[in-house]
Amino acid sequence: MMRALLRATTIVVGIAITTPAAFAADQPLVGIITKTDTNPFFVKMKEGAKKKAEALDVELRTFSGRFDGDNQSQVRAVENLIAAGADGILISPNDPSGIVPAIRQAREAGILVIALDTPLDPADAADATFATDNFRAGELIGQWARKSLDGAAEDARIALLDLNESEITVDVARDQGFLKGFGVDLKDPKDIGDETDPRIVGHDITQGAEQGGRRGMENLIQKDPSVNVVYTINEPAAAGAYQALRAVGLEDQALIVSVDGGCPGVENVQAGVIGATSMQFPLRMASMGVEAVVEYVETGEKPAESNVNTGVELITDEPVEGVPSKSAEWGLEHCWG
Repeated sequence: MMRALLRATTIVVGIAITTPAAFAADQPLVGIITKTDTNPFFVKMKEGAKKKAEALDVELRTFSGRFDGDNQSQVRAVENLIAAGADGILISPNDPSGIVPAIRQAREAGILVIALDTPLDPADAADATFATDNFRAGELIGQWARKSLDGAAEDARIALLDLNESEITVDVARDQGFLKGFGVDLKDPKDIGDETDPRIVGHDITQGAEQGGRRGMENLIQKDPSVNVVYTINEPAAAGAYQALRAVGLEDQALIVSVDGGCPGVENVQAGVIGATSMQFPLRMASMGVEAVVEYVETGEKPAESNVNTGVELITDEPVEGVPSKSAEWGLEHCWG
């Protein structure tokens, strides 16, 4: 809906009074709702939105879940933005299906909704998705790990550290992309843990946090101390996994791969903690999202593409033939740009 057609609502002694938008602020109003406000990935995402909003004279309101998986806080944020007469909502959903009823209400109110990083379920519940190709991100680190092990990949012992039990879209895509890249036969590409490949030691969950990565890795080491390949959902989980391996003297035995490309994660690639990581660009995602809302306000046009790939780069200091990559030095110059 064009901004000129929106209405501003004022509460007077408990009565809702609707007035023409001409009496409201002329600035486009955009809300960004991230999964949390503590994860560095989403801190950078908000930074990108704020910079672009300032450049384009946009009013930006920021919200987040209280923790990874907190859907209710995100639902309330959507409701607040509907009531405020927002022009656009940028959201990285904690529960891609659970948030859909609230998103539906926002779109019915004429608000442009763009999912950032994590697609909704179904994806077309949003007007568009601006995100990393998470399957490709996983596939790149899987290919790199397989080629790094060379012939030893056929006898690998693989531990997978995922996000949580909900199996949200981004979690599944990265996990399954890694397995495909490593050469594991996928049964249902939308399901984590249904593989029958004997090389897989098991899966555990991390909540995307360092402590969770350490705990999950400890569990899988107890199951099989011969683990030599570790996939992690993100770099904080990778750091925790490394701590668990080092505590029992196995840090040189296992190759750790991850996804994110945050500056601390790239530093861990440079330090040899992580063998390779797939870099995302959250600042770019959010910046593009704000631009799309402004275009919608000015022209009424929604993004031409429903699924916009915001890019992914493999970062490693141990390149392998046939898998394109950038160095950690390059990664530190571009991390989360």
